[in-house]
Amino acid sequence: MRIGILGSGLMGGKLGTLFARAGHEVVFSYARSEQKLKRLARQAKGKARAGTPRDAAQGADAVLLAVHWSRMDDVLGQAGDLTGKVVVSCSLPMNDDDTALVVAHTSSGAEELARRLPGAHFVSAFNTVPSEVLFEVYGAKRKANRPSLVYCGDDRTAKKAAVRLIRDIGFEPLDAGPLRIARYTEPFALLVAQLAYEGKRGPQLAYRFEWR
Repeated sequence: MRIGILGSGLMGGKLGTLFARAGHEVVFSYARSEQKLKRLARQAKGKARAGTPRDAAQGADAVLLAVHWSRMDDVLGQAGDLTGKVVVSCSLPMNDDDTALVVAHTSSGAEELARRLPGAHFVSAFNTVPSEVLFEVYGAKRKANRPSLVYCGDDRTAKKAAVRLIRDIGFEPLDAGPLRIARYTEPFALLVAQLAYEGKRGPQLAYRFEWR
């Protein structure tokens, strides 16, 4: 697959690197400097390169949306028309100082983005694990017991692409259902991040989703 990374920060940079190492063609875009994008592409190796958000989106089979909520308008404006694209979002709708979700309970950031991109194949994934574990999981991906990674969405095409990408980086995909489930996974993702960054040695978490 050709994957455009819109937002090459902590999560986008690591996921893009792993996608490239798994054999996908990756275009890194939207970082603080062009030098950082070029460095990411060199470190990722494989078929990875630096570009603009428009470069990343054009011709992509999938686009990873991994920017801070405050920069969403800017990156989407630079990327251009995403109609017909698979858009995989791992962005949480955080306020400017990253202390709370600005969309929650009756909706989610994923649902808001899906409404803004009605022509795209949209799915929410990759935000229920701290970015710090990604390389370790990828390094052990041939082991029988893979950790689960939750995704949700209403679009079959997008979900199919998400499943492939999730497996390619060493996780077992866990379909949490329709996109409205992001109302529950996004606060959970925030909790996981807080535990990971504030705990002494990071959390060991077990969780279960049940449908009735």
